Amino acid sequence: MPKLKTHRSAAKRYKVTATGKIMKRQAGIGHLLQHKSASRKRRIFKMVEVSESHTALVSKELPYKKYSR
Repeated sequence: MPKLKTHRSAAKRYKVTATGKIMKRQAGIGHLLQHKSASRKRRIFKMVEVSESHTALVSKELPYKKYSR
């Protein structure tokens, strides 16, 4: 069988934790921050786990996923 290629944009967007969870950045923090409250911005800046429905799709793009720092 041929080797699978990692989807390069997915490799840059997602990080895998030591326990195997896939983390991503939250949307809405790129611009237009002046009208958002400080507490909302603090929440949005954190990484969140990819939802269960998307985990299988993201895992396909990262066939050789392992812990990344």
